[in-house]
Amino acid sequence: QVQLVESGGGLVQAGGSLRLSCLAGIASFANKELGWYRQVPGKQRELVATISSTENSFYADFVKGRFTITRDNPKKTMYLHMSGLKAEDTAVYYCNLHSKYTGSTYWGQGTQVTVSP
Repeated sequence: QVQLVESGGGLVQAGGSLRLSCLAGIASFANKELGWYRQVPGKQRELVATISSTENSFYADFVKGRFTITRDNPKKTMYLHMSGLKAEDTAVYYCNLHSKYTGSTYWGQGTQVTVSP
């Protein structure tokens, strides 16, 4: 079982910034596909951003220009740099790790981000 541990969530005012981290307890990290998702109560979990093993990134339209996804393979850590935060960014943020070789997918426990208006 792969353990993913998110950190960095918290309370921030609108317009502020946060950096989320996701540390993966896995032997082979560099060849994995990674992503950040978020969920608010009563709604489906939605994709925020992904970064491939070749460092190609993808962003949902609602975060383009404000969020940046990065990875540090030696540290087995993925980051989500969030700026220009809005109240509607309030959610629990989850990291996701996917192996395209085995088809396995793993989720972190989530970290709460709350943006006050």
